[in-house]
Amino acid sequence: PPIPCYRKPKTKRAKRFLEKREPKLKENTKNAMLIKGGNANSTVTEVLKDIYAVKKPFAILYKKKNITRPFEDQTSLEFFSKKSDCSLFLFGSHNKKRPNNLVLGRMFDYHVLDMVELGVEKFVSLKDVKNSKCPEGTKPMLIFAGDMFDVNEEYRRLKSLLIDFFRGPSVPSIRLAGLECVLHFTAVDGKIYMRSYKVLLKKSGCKIPRIELEEMGPSLDLVMRRTHLASDDLYKLSLKQPKALKPKKKKNISHDVFGTTYGRIHMQKQDLSKLQTRKMKGLKKRPAEKSAEGGGSRPKKSKSA
Repeated sequence: PPIPCYRKPKTKRAKRFLEKREPKLKENTKNAMLIKGGNANSTVTEVLKDIYAVKKPFAILYKKKNITRPFEDQTSLEFFSKKSDCSLFLFGSHNKKRPNNLVLGRMFDYHVLDMVELGVEKFVSLKDVKNSKCPEGTKPMLIFAGDMFDVNEEYRRLKSLLIDFFRGPSVPSIRLAGLECVLHFTAVDGKIYMRSYKVLLKKSGCKIPRIELEEMGPSLDLVMRRTHLASDDLYKLSLKQPKALKPKKKKNISHDVFGTTYGRIHMQKQDLSKLQTRKMKGLKKRPAEKSAEGGGSRPKKSKSA
């Protein structure tokens, strides 16, 4: 095949734009695109708006309708992914066969890696809950409850997908007052319940505050429909990390579950018989021991006159 010809950027702005998209050791925070299907109803539209409000500023909401079917044709999703540099997507549609339909997925190298189709059975919007909301860009805490997230392979992949979608940016440290939002996912009886809460820090009379949760929306009751999961080889390839990020192994150093560092020191074998001890009467050798070591008793020296 012919070698593609890449034009050099003519302006500094174009150069910065291309540098942002270059491969990095630590990748940028994953952006999500929220796309409305050609036959989306008011419920699906409100769901996309509320998820966009939770995900901001790392999201793009497409307000125009796009006639596409992700499970039949993925080219339009891949085009939008490359155009907007988004590796996550949420597609909403509605029809008689699959009412209030959401397709949650992610990309790898601008190609669809995983897709899970979810049906919305009950929805409570942000507007319906008359409480104070979290500010934009708040990094949420994610809680998963239910054995299905650990037992079933499809639910396990859905858990990984939800963590990827809502985790937000990687931060070096955490401030207690910044932990304001909780997203709770429960899998039970074939359904997934999504609830969002605001964390209230109350006075407790000690250093650690008392915590209360206040529901703030959105609230979703979901049921899993179709799935499109990547093969084990492709999934393993997508998890591969560069060698520079892998921690270098240090010899003879280990850590326990509490984070304590242990080191092993190699020393030559010591001869304890030549060890110098403190000079005290209790540790002095007896004459019999000296004679045994010397091979016989030495004659006493005669005192000279």
